[in-house]
Amino acid sequence: MLKRLWTYFSILFGGIIIAAGFNLFLIPHHLLSGGVSGVAMLIGYFTPLNISILYFVLNIPILLAGWFQLGKHFVVLSVLSVLVTTVFLEIIPVSAVATDMLLSAVFGGILVGFGTGLSFRVGGSTGGFDIIGSIVTKYRDFPVGSVLVSLNAIVILAVTYLENDWNLALASMVSIYLAGKMIDMLHISHIKVTVFIVTNQTEALLEKLLKRPRGVTKIKTQGAFSHKEKDMLMTVTTKYELAELKHIITQTDPDAFVNIVETVAVMGQFRKN
Repeated sequence: MLKRLWTYFSILFGGIIIAAGFNLFLIPHHLLSGGVSGVAMLIGYFTPLNISILYFVLNIPILLAGWFQLGKHFVVLSVLSVLVTTVFLEIIPVSAVATDMLLSAVFGGILVGFGTGLSFRVGGSTGGFDIIGSIVTKYRDFPVGSVLVSLNAIVILAVTYLENDWNLALASMVSIYLAGKMIDMLHISHIKVTVFIVTNQTEALLEKLLKRPRGVTKIKTQGAFSHKEKDMLMTVTTKYELAELKHIITQTDPDAFVNIVETVAVMGQFRKN
């Protein structure tokens, strides 16, 4: 119960921090954030459309795609994050805290990265390109960060073309870079880990684990003291997917013994065909 409350508090607090980063630092200087929020800002700067509404609307089809391609737990938390951010984009007034554009880019990026990192840490995301990146890496072994950088580069090039101002583009790049570094401090998105699960609920766990894109190996084990035979399930996954995996294990077999170790390298087929 406490863990669930902490999860929802982290999503709530993260959404507020992201909205503050947007309205107090980035939007007043026409700077861009990464992802769908950057697209929403780009459209909002050149049209009378509301940025918060754009942010919400642009996320809807991506969240729907994530619902079918990724874990429901992951997407539910992502939906909550998008809703919280949208509401607080309306509540927090758009007002420049710092008059210097570079300082605003630095602190805006740090705040956005901190809020996004909190969502990642508890098993969610802030929607948008995060979910697109996760879907891509589900089928291709690319780091999520590399996918996001490529998508964000398109947004930055668009503002450079429309504004014809490299200062805005470069400051936006600084903001996105610092946001990425802050996310990495809170949650490493593509480090591989090996999970060993000793369980009495083998079939129930396998039913859920085999729906994921990672393979599972079943190993027969025997307790050294009890001499009782048990099954051990071994799977290699990424830290980005680890929160969802932990949720599946605790829901299916709360008494399972789980050992998680960082994996230096993987050879062979990492993903299940």
